[in-house]
Amino acid sequence: MRLGLIGPCHGNLTALRSRAEFVLGELNIDRAVYLGVDGALDAMVLSWAREIVASDPSDAALWARAADACGASSYQRIDAFIEKERRRARLKLLECLPHATARSVELFETVVSVLIYDKAHLDEDDILPATILVFGKSREPLIHRVGSRIFLSPGPATHPGGGVALLAEEDDDKVIITLFAPDGKPVRKETAAQLGANVRVTVQGAR
Repeated sequence: MRLGLIGPCHGNLTALRSRAEFVLGELNIDRAVYLGVDGALDAMVLSWAREIVASDPSDAALWARAADACGASSYQRIDAFIEKERRRARLKLLECLPHATARSVELFETVVSVLIYDKAHLDEDDILPATILVFGKSREPLIHRVGSRIFLSPGPATHPGGGVALLAEEDDDKVIITLFAPDGKPVRKETAAQLGANVRVTVQGAR
Protein backbone atom coordinates (compact mmCIF):
# COMPACT_ATOMS: atom_id res chain seq x y z
CA MET A 1 0.00 0.00 0.00
CA ARG A 2 1.24 3.47 -0.92
CA LEU A 3 -0.86 6.35 0.42
CA GLY A 4 -0.18 9.92 -0.72
CA LEU A 5 -1.09 12.83 1.56
CA ILE A 6 -1.48 16.42 0.34
CA GLY A 7 -1.71 19.31 2.77
CA PRO A 8 -4.34 22.08 2.63
CA CYS A 9 -3.78 24.62 -0.15
CA HIS A 10 -5.61 27.57 1.52
CA GLY A 11 -7.15 28.65 -1.77
CA ASN A 12 -4.03 28.23 -3.91
CA LEU A 13 -5.36 25.86 -6.58
CA THR A 14 -2.18 26.21 -8.62
CA ALA A 15 -0.13 24.81 -5.75
CA LEU A 16 -2.67 22.05 -5.18
CA ARG A 17 -2.56 21.09 -8.86
CA SER A 18 1.24 20.99 -8.80
CA ARG A 19 1.34 18.77 -5.71
CA ALA A 20 -1.36 16.47 -7.12
CA GLU A 21 0.55 16.12 -10.40
CA PHE A 22 3.64 15.13 -8.42
CA VAL A 23 1.77 12.61 -6.29
CA LEU A 24 0.06 10.96 -9.28
CA GLY A 25 3.05 11.09 -11.58
CA GLU A 26 5.99 10.28 -9.33
CA LEU A 27 4.97 8.41 -6.18
CA ASN A 28 3.24 5.32 -7.65
CA ILE A 29 0.40 5.69 -5.14
CA ASP A 30 -2.61 3.42 -4.65
CA ARG A 31 -4.65 6.44 -3.57
CA ALA A 32 -4.09 9.96 -2.26
CA VAL A 33 -5.96 12.04 0.31
CA TYR A 34 -6.17 15.83 0.33
CA LEU A 35 -6.25 16.87 3.98
CA GLY A 36 -8.07 20.18 3.47
CA VAL A 37 -11.81 20.61 3.94
CA ASP A 38 -12.31 23.63 1.67
CA GLY A 39 -13.72 22.15 -1.54
CA ALA A 40 -10.48 22.95 -3.36
CA LEU A 41 -9.79 19.38 -4.48
CA ASP A 42 -13.16 18.99 -6.21
CA ALA A 43 -12.72 22.30 -8.05
CA MET A 44 -9.16 21.48 -9.11
CA VAL A 45 -9.97 17.94 -10.27
CA LEU A 46 -12.97 19.13 -12.31
CA SER A 47 -10.86 21.77 -14.06
CA TRP A 48 -8.07 19.24 -14.70
CA ALA A 49 -10.49 16.65 -16.09
CA ARG A 50 -11.99 19.23 -18.46
CA GLU A 51 -8.50 20.04 -19.74
CA ILE A 52 -7.89 16.37 -20.50
CA VAL A 53 -11.13 15.56 -22.38
CA ALA A 54 -12.10 19.06 -23.58
CA SER A 55 -15.77 18.37 -22.84
CA ASP A 56 -18.05 17.13 -20.06
CA PRO A 57 -15.62 14.97 -18.00
CA SER A 58 -18.26 12.99 -16.08
CA ASP A 59 -18.59 9.21 -16.25
CA ALA A 60 -22.14 9.68 -17.53
CA ALA A 61 -20.81 11.46 -20.63
CA LEU A 62 -18.25 8.76 -21.46
CA TRP A 63 -20.23 7.22 -24.30
CA ALA A 64 -20.91 10.63 -25.83
CA ARG A 65 -17.18 11.40 -25.73
CA ALA A 66 -16.42 8.00 -27.27
CA ALA A 67 -18.90 8.57 -30.10
CA ASP A 68 -17.44 11.99 -30.88
CA ALA A 69 -13.83 10.84 -30.78
CA CYS A 70 -14.01 7.36 -32.26
CA GLY A 71 -16.81 7.34 -34.82
CA ALA A 72 -15.22 6.60 -38.22
CA SER A 73 -11.82 7.57 -36.76
CA SER A 74 -8.32 6.30 -37.38
CA TYR A 75 -6.70 4.00 -34.87
CA GLN A 76 -4.43 6.90 -33.88
CA ARG A 77 -7.42 8.99 -32.79
CA ILE A 78 -8.91 6.01 -30.97
CA ASP A 79 -5.61 5.39 -29.17
CA ALA A 80 -5.45 9.07 -28.21
CA PHE A 81 -9.01 8.92 -26.86
CA ILE A 82 -8.21 5.86 -24.74
CA GLU A 83 -5.07 7.52 -23.36
CA LYS A 84 -7.02 10.63 -22.37
CA GLU A 85 -9.67 8.54 -20.63
CA ARG A 86 -7.00 6.67 -18.71
CA ARG A 87 -5.54 9.98 -17.53
CA ARG A 88 -9.01 11.20 -16.53
CA ALA A 89 -9.75 7.96 -14.66
CA ARG A 90 -6.49 8.26 -12.73
CA LEU A 91 -7.79 11.46 -11.14
CA LYS A 92 -10.16 9.24 -9.15
CA LEU A 93 -7.18 8.26 -7.01
CA LEU A 94 -7.42 11.74 -5.47
CA GLU A 95 -9.81 11.86 -2.50
CA CYS A 96 -10.59 14.30 0.27
CA LEU A 97 -12.13 14.31 3.72
CA PRO A 98 -15.84 15.21 3.45
CA HIS A 99 -15.87 17.65 6.38
CA ALA A 100 -13.77 18.95 9.24
CA THR A 101 -14.57 16.19 11.77
CA ALA A 102 -14.58 13.25 9.32
CA ARG A 103 -12.13 10.40 9.85
CA SER A 104 -10.59 8.05 7.33
CA VAL A 105 -9.10 4.88 8.83
CA GLU A 106 -6.39 3.07 6.87
CA LEU A 107 -4.85 -0.25 7.87
CA PHE A 108 -1.35 -1.14 6.69
CA GLU A 109 -1.67 -4.81 7.58
CA THR A 110 -1.96 -4.53 11.40
CA VAL A 111 -0.85 -0.89 11.61
CA VAL A 112 -3.80 1.49 12.07
CA SER A 113 -3.63 5.00 10.62
CA VAL A 114 -6.32 7.62 11.33
CA LEU A 115 -6.66 10.63 9.00
CA ILE A 116 -8.44 13.81 10.12
CA TYR A 117 -8.31 17.53 9.31
CA ASP A 118 -7.88 18.90 12.85
CA LYS A 119 -6.16 16.77 15.48
CA ALA A 120 -8.15 18.63 18.15
CA HIS A 121 -11.12 16.47 17.12
CA LEU A 122 -9.31 13.20 17.84
CA ASP A 123 -10.86 11.31 20.74
CA GLU A 124 -9.95 8.24 22.74
CA ASP A 125 -11.59 5.88 20.25
CA ASP A 126 -9.35 7.31 17.52
CA ILE A 127 -6.13 7.36 19.48
CA LEU A 128 -6.14 4.05 21.34
CA PRO A 129 -6.04 1.68 18.32
CA ALA A 130 -3.92 3.97 16.11
CA THR A 131 -0.21 3.91 15.46
CA ILE A 132 -0.17 6.76 12.92
CA LEU A 133 -2.32 9.87 13.45
CA VAL A 134 -2.45 12.05 10.32
CA PHE A 135 -3.89 15.58 10.31
CA GLY A 136 -4.07 18.46 7.85
CA LYS A 137 -4.40 21.57 10.02
CA SER A 138 -0.83 22.60 10.72
CA ARG A 139 1.40 25.57 9.92
CA GLU A 140 4.44 23.33 9.45
CA PRO A 141 5.20 19.79 8.29
CA LEU A 142 5.37 17.53 11.33
CA ILE A 143 6.56 14.03 12.20
CA HIS A 144 6.41 13.65 15.97
CA ARG A 145 6.56 10.43 17.95
CA VAL A 146 4.79 10.14 21.30
CA GLY A 147 5.42 6.72 22.84
CA SER A 148 4.31 4.06 20.38
CA ARG A 149 2.33 6.55 18.25
CA ILE A 150 3.44 8.99 15.61
CA PHE A 151 1.72 12.23 14.63
CA LEU A 152 2.09 13.26 10.99
CA SER A 153 1.14 16.36 9.01
CA PRO A 154 2.50 17.15 5.54
CA GLY A 155 2.02 20.85 6.26
CA PRO A 156 0.37 23.31 3.84
CA ALA A 157 0.64 22.46 0.14
CA THR A 158 2.65 25.66 -0.35
CA HIS A 159 5.17 25.02 2.42
CA PRO A 160 8.79 25.08 1.17
CA GLY A 161 9.74 22.17 3.40
CA GLY A 162 6.79 19.86 2.84
CA GLY A 163 3.23 19.86 1.57
CA VAL A 164 3.22 16.22 0.51
CA ALA A 165 3.84 13.04 2.48
CA LEU A 166 3.90 9.38 1.50
CA LEU A 167 2.98 6.47 3.77
CA ALA A 168 4.30 3.29 2.18
CA GLU A 169 4.78 -0.35 3.05
CA GLU A 170 8.40 -1.24 2.28
CA ASP A 171 9.96 -4.62 1.48
CA ASP A 172 11.51 -4.86 4.95
CA ASP A 173 8.02 -4.98 6.54
CA LYS A 174 7.99 -1.40 7.72
CA VAL A 175 5.66 1.54 7.16
CA ILE A 176 7.83 4.46 6.06
CA ILE A 177 6.91 8.17 6.11
CA THR A 178 8.55 10.43 3.53
CA LEU A 179 8.01 14.19 3.35
CA PHE A 180 8.47 15.97 0.02
CA ALA A 181 9.17 19.63 -0.78
CA PRO A 182 7.49 21.44 -3.71
CA ASP A 183 10.45 20.62 -5.98
CA GLY A 184 9.76 16.92 -5.44
CA LYS A 185 12.84 16.26 -3.33
CA PRO A 186 12.43 14.19 -0.14
CA VAL A 187 13.20 16.31 2.90
CA ARG A 188 12.66 13.76 5.66
CA LYS A 189 12.19 10.01 5.89
CA GLU A 190 11.29 8.03 9.00
CA THR A 191 10.05 4.59 9.99
CA ALA A 192 6.53 4.88 11.37
CA ALA A 193 5.87 1.28 12.37
CA GLN A 194 6.77 -2.36 11.91
CA LEU A 195 4.23 -4.45 10.05
CA GLY A 196 2.70 -7.55 11.61
CA ALA A 197 0.31 -10.16 10.23
CA ASN A 198 -0.39 -10.20 6.50
CA VAL A 199 -3.81 -8.51 6.54
CA ARG A 200 -4.90 -5.20 5.03
CA VAL A 201 -8.33 -3.56 5.13
CA THR A 202 -9.50 -0.06 4.26
CA VAL A 203 -12.37 1.50 6.21
CA GLN A 204 -13.73 4.99 5.53
CA GLY A 205 -16.39 6.86 7.39
CA ALA A 206 -17.49 10.13 8.85
CA ARG A 207 -19.00 11.11 12.12
